[in-house]
Amino acid sequence: MPDAQHANTYDVSRQAMIRHDWSLAEIEALFALPFNDLLFRAQQVHRAHFDANAVQVSTLLSIKTGACPEDCKYCPQSGHYATGLDKEKLLEIEKVVAQAKAAQEAGASRFCMGAAWRSPREKDLTVVMEMVRQVKALGLETCMTLGMVDADQASRLAEAGLDYYNHNLDTSPEYYGEIITTRTYADRLETLANVREAGMKVCSGGILGMGEAPRDRAALLQQLARLDPHPESVPINMLVKVPGTPLEDVEDLDPIELIRAIAVARILMPASHVRLSAGREQMNESTQALAFLAGANSIFYGDKLLTTGNPQAARDKALFAKLGLHPERRSTCHGDDAQQAALETAVAHQSQQARSAALAYDATQA
Repeated sequence: MPDAQHANTYDVSRQAMIRHDWSLAEIEALFALPFNDLLFRAQQVHRAHFDANAVQVSTLLSIKTGACPEDCKYCPQSGHYATGLDKEKLLEIEKVVAQAKAAQEAGASRFCMGAAWRSPREKDLTVVMEMVRQVKALGLETCMTLGMVDADQASRLAEAGLDYYNHNLDTSPEYYGEIITTRTYADRLETLANVREAGMKVCSGGILGMGEAPRDRAALLQQLARLDPHPESVPINMLVKVPGTPLEDVEDLDPIELIRAIAVARILMPASHVRLSAGREQMNESTQALAFLAGANSIFYGDKLLTTGNPQAARDKALFAKLGLHPERRSTCHGDDAQQAALETAVAHQSQQARSAALAYDATQA
């Protein structure tokens, strides 16, 4: 039997690998670990790929609110439910740019824009492309969530300079039909494939606390980890229960289960930003601190996430100071692409080394 030091090195090597073949049994085994062991493993993986005390700061703006034709049971913007939300038209470009400037001054490095559409219409796509150009000109990373996009729409958004496209899987394939009936899981995966093919980065995650079983949370993370490459950004949302939606009375999820999901996401997708997203308004400082320890390294600044509450920037800054965290800084130099390519090469090399080490260890145990 190897000594404890060698066994620990082997475990870390296996965890640090970039894998796309995680089985559901493996993922459920991670969820079942003692809490301290799970967080320890997640923190090891996190430190192998990121500054453990840096948190990416983004701001999310609703550029078109309400009257969405989809029937997502968690969403106050769905036209199927009476939530008291006023319908608003697409914002003017000037207002969006002004909001982006304010977000940048508050410390955000990424500006995300969301529209309550099933899919963007031609006249709207032209406008949002100009939004992308002008926000990007400020030096901010750009992200949009506009519903489903086909290959042509994705290509045009990429040409406009869009960095990220968000399209969440929401939950497991098995539980999906309990939450949404107006678009299929395959529709969502197709949009993600179109985004990736167009050369944009993928932002995709899910929502916890919608009445799903623990196995559904494992299956959701399995779907995300199967994407090759992994999503560069993985938002983990806690359901915000909105009166008037079908999920307004669902039982609350234990915050410890949220932390477990963040830790498992970190282990499965080592090089992705894992975002502590919706639901932070209801979380105390201790829960958020545990989330950062588990590997979350991205948040949204601002008073709202589209239409639901979010901790104010001043509160976040105070929490950062208390925990010794700092915003992740984004370089805007022309060498970014080369630096990113070099980083990806280095990560791939490290992953291959880790895989070789793990195989070698396996051979000694045969």
